[in-house]
Amino acid sequence: MRVTPDRSGCLARRSPHYLVDGARQTAQPGARGASMPTTATTDRPDAAGLGQQERRVLSAVGCGLRDEEIAAALAVPEEAVAEHLARILVKLGLRDRAAAIVHAFDCGLVVPGHGPRTRSAGPVLRAAAGRAAGPKVHISVLGPLRACRDGRPLNLGHLRQQAVLAALALCAGRTLSQQELLDDVWGMEPPVANVVPVYVYRLRKSLRLGDGPDSVIEHARHGYRLVPGAVDVDVARMEELVTDSAGADRAGEPAEAVRLCAEALALFRGELLAGLPGPLAELERMRLTERRIAIVQRKLEWQLRLGQESEAIAELFAVSAEHPLNEPLAAMLMRALYRNGRQADALAAFDRTRRRLADELGVLPSQMLRRTHRMILRGDETGLGAAPSAGWPRARRDGTTRHR
Repeated sequence: MRVTPDRSGCLARRSPHYLVDGARQTAQPGARGASMPTTATTDRPDAAGLGQQERRVLSAVGCGLRDEEIAAALAVPEEAVAEHLARILVKLGLRDRAAAIVHAFDCGLVVPGHGPRTRSAGPVLRAAAGRAAGPKVHISVLGPLRACRDGRPLNLGHLRQQAVLAALALCAGRTLSQQELLDDVWGMEPPVANVVPVYVYRLRKSLRLGDGPDSVIEHARHGYRLVPGAVDVDVARMEELVTDSAGADRAGEPAEAVRLCAEALALFRGELLAGLPGPLAELERMRLTERRIAIVQRKLEWQLRLGQESEAIAELFAVSAEHPLNEPLAAMLMRALYRNGRQADALAAFDRTRRRLADELGVLPSQMLRRTHRMILRGDETGLGAAPSAGWPRARRDGTTRHR
């Protein structure tokens, strides 16, 4: 049975093997019949039970993308796409991929002639289009600065030059003037000569795409910026995953939220912006360190909610050793130990933190930590439940900041 769009823009059944191609054509802007009423605009089935990542997968399937294309666009293994699709079929009571394509149209995730309706589907198709346009440069700031193209590392020059690239990557989407770059990289000790254009020229040569003249850094009217769509920056990907994890939690899928947070944390690799000079690099080291701790806390809260105390305890010990004065982490470790039947270890964790606070800061434990200690002494099972903490920090979806 082939399925292709007929003159009305609807899918005509002729051969199952071409269903994906038919969906791909029908979903394209400009397809005939875009304005005709369909079940997507009238009696619409419900896809509300799906998580955000599942909705992205379903929308991409409806637009005709294959598993390998969806996997590359979402930066997940192809097996994960297959698992998502299997869960979608079970949740929606669908028979096979063909039924999923039809359902994506029927529930309005894909509109004939307009492509994906939802915001969550857009990044999938944009990423797929970006791959078709050519190779991208991947820049990593969640560790020592690194840039690679087609899997090959690029020579970024000396540290000040690298710091210029880091500033552009951390502010991706914005144009930075020469003065802003001087302030970000040199601070109160500007160079004798204006070396910013020289450094940018060298970076453009290093980051040039293929054998062509195009670089990923463009000279705009008021300064420099990374060309939109030509660069992948890991911090932006990290923030996307964190946002998706919050969506998974709202959809009632804490296990998926844990997986997405773990994927975000895996992007961190060693000392942040190691060795890079300048005020911006210093501020970003602190900000990204705090961001990582916040993501760890959120992931561990979900793990405790799922009853995964044993898995959480090992990570809590490690991260608490890295940040021994972090009282929320200490309280979480105490709760996890108590819920794992280790009351004595939970009380010992409190004593270690109390002594550390007194020795290094000369302060008493916070009210929150003391309250957790009292609940453990009383055996307050209800109070020691794993409810998610309130002040979950938010960041811009693109992961960029400016410090002024």
